[in-house]
Amino acid sequence: MLSSPTEAASFCETMRASTKHQFCSSILCLTLLTFFPLATSKDTLSSPQSLQNNQTLVSAGGVFELGLFKPGATSGWYLGIWYKNIQEKTVVWVANRDYPISNSSSATLKLGDHGNLVLLDGENGNITWSSNETQATSPIVQLLDSGNLVLRDGNLNRNGPTDQFLWQSFDYPTDTLLPDMKLGWNLSSNLDRYITSWKSTEDPSTGDISFKLDYRGFPEIFLRNKQSITYRSGPWNGERFSGVPEMTPSDGIQFNFVANSEEVYYSFSVRSNSESFYSRLIVNPNGELQRLTWIESRNMWNKFWYAPKDQCDDYSECGPYGICDSNASPVCKCLKGFEPKNLQTWDLRDGSDGCVRKTDLECSKDKFLALGNMKLAESGGAFVDMNMSLEACKKKCLESCNCTAYSDARISAGGGSGCVMWTGDLLDMRQYAEGGQHFYVRLAASELDGDGKTKRLIMIVGIVVGIGILLAGLAICFVWKRKLAIMNRGRIEQKGPNERSQDFLLNGVVITSKKESYSGERGNDELELPLIDFSTVAVATDNFSDENQLGQGGFGCVYKGTLVEGEVVAIKRLSKNSGQGTEEFKNEVKLIARLQHRNLVRLLGCCVDMDEKMLIYEYMENKSLDSVLFSECLAQLLLSLITKLEMELKKVDD
Repeated sequence: MLSSPTEAASFCETMRASTKHQFCSSILCLTLLTFFPLATSKDTLSSPQSLQNNQTLVSAGGVFELGLFKPGATSGWYLGIWYKNIQEKTVVWVANRDYPISNSSSATLKLGDHGNLVLLDGENGNITWSSNETQATSPIVQLLDSGNLVLRDGNLNRNGPTDQFLWQSFDYPTDTLLPDMKLGWNLSSNLDRYITSWKSTEDPSTGDISFKLDYRGFPEIFLRNKQSITYRSGPWNGERFSGVPEMTPSDGIQFNFVANSEEVYYSFSVRSNSESFYSRLIVNPNGELQRLTWIESRNMWNKFWYAPKDQCDDYSECGPYGICDSNASPVCKCLKGFEPKNLQTWDLRDGSDGCVRKTDLECSKDKFLALGNMKLAESGGAFVDMNMSLEACKKKCLESCNCTAYSDARISAGGGSGCVMWTGDLLDMRQYAEGGQHFYVRLAASELDGDGKTKRLIMIVGIVVGIGILLAGLAICFVWKRKLAIMNRGRIEQKGPNERSQDFLLNGVVITSKKESYSGERGNDELELPLIDFSTVAVATDNFSDENQLGQGGFGCVYKGTLVEGEVVAIKRLSKNSGQGTEEFKNEVKLIARLQHRNLVRLLGCCVDMDEKMLIYEYMENKSLDSVLFSECLAQLLLSLITKLEMELKKVDD
């Protein structure tokens, strides 16, 4: 049984090929074609041809297919367009979304009497859906590989420009934005093109979620649930939407935005070498805007991008003059110079009431606070001049007391251009870690001047402290150098071919033999006497306390001392009035050093500091020989011996 015009045409060709039944075949073909109007090609439909329930149109490249479909378990039938080569039917456009056909067996799609495309309900012949009426005498319906169903004049070039289309489905999108489809306004015809969600996943009728461009002021796109705004894209800044910093041309997807006197719209295009690379932007019944890309190897749609994706994507999350930052906690903060309007709810992390100024504006005296990485405030009422420089924009904003902020209209790597000025409250601002753009907010001069005074004060204090540290360092360096100069006056220079760099006052005295001085050689018995600084000696003797004094004579005093290492020493401190100069002291040190012997008290070091001259000896626990020679007991013994000697001598004389 033949069920389509294509099958009827094929059958006729077969019959004509037989010369034996040529006459009969001609009669039969005429009869068949009466019931089955023959389509000129599989992607077009012309008058008086029609499309029945089990027939479809397929685009020339086999990308899209048009026909009747029944979603899920619903009872109604719809005329729609879907991807031809994707097994799971993905519908991108529905004609009669709010007027389903109850019985598809007799439903018909054809060209009407007024040059328009009509869908008839077969039961009563009523028009369920129709396109706009045209004046074309020979209209043709064609399904393109872009997914666009167009109505054109059959007398014109088949591949003519799009402005020759009498009607196109791209002007009446449902829930899907396809590549090269325009989302926005045709200002000449007052046509608004926007996408609206299905009511549910199985009901294509018009849902509550819409994504619609507002061309007033600085154009941007709003996601709404009925009339309530849930998400805002931010205005187009020449590279991307201000509220979508991750929006960069990649993976074969390019973005386009056009704004002129005739139309304002957003679109995207796919520039991929792969014929099976599909991308679409949809709004789903759950209130989410999604960009989906087809992964052929996994036979699935991948969610490439979506919004709203975090708390700061929710419209006006932080209210007027509040800034939302998803990387902070809490996410809401007031602009500098502002404070929470309702502190109680703000502390409970509900920032919807926003912020208010701390200081009233003074018009011409005001200044601007520069903010970076910003999603610009809602811009429906903003003033835009694409030919004005940023500096001129600042001046114009300052001259207008109603201007609350300004920014570049376009951004680029080399700098911005154009001017945008806001009046009234600033809503739905957001700050990003990266991306966004500069935004300049008007503040009272005192709010910024105070901050400048604080910075200057901190700078002045820092400079003063730095100069103080520098002067202290110079003073210490001067004192140290002066001390070194005084100590170096008694420097001992070692003569001979092998000259020593050791210094008496700094590094000690080196004792060499006469032979070594002339030969430049050093023997194994060479002695090096260390120099001990005055502070070490003072600590060792408890600042030369009387308890540590061992004895006293014309040359000075001898003290007992304990060095830091724990070694006990005897310290001979020469009197300042002894008359011994530095040169005599050096000679004495050299002489004592040469007389070192195991049976003599060993000289450990010396100390020279200004007028102080000291010798450090090994401490003798049992006292020195003089304490024995000149002890009181020995003196009495000697006196007794001398007395007895004198008595014996007297006896001899007698």
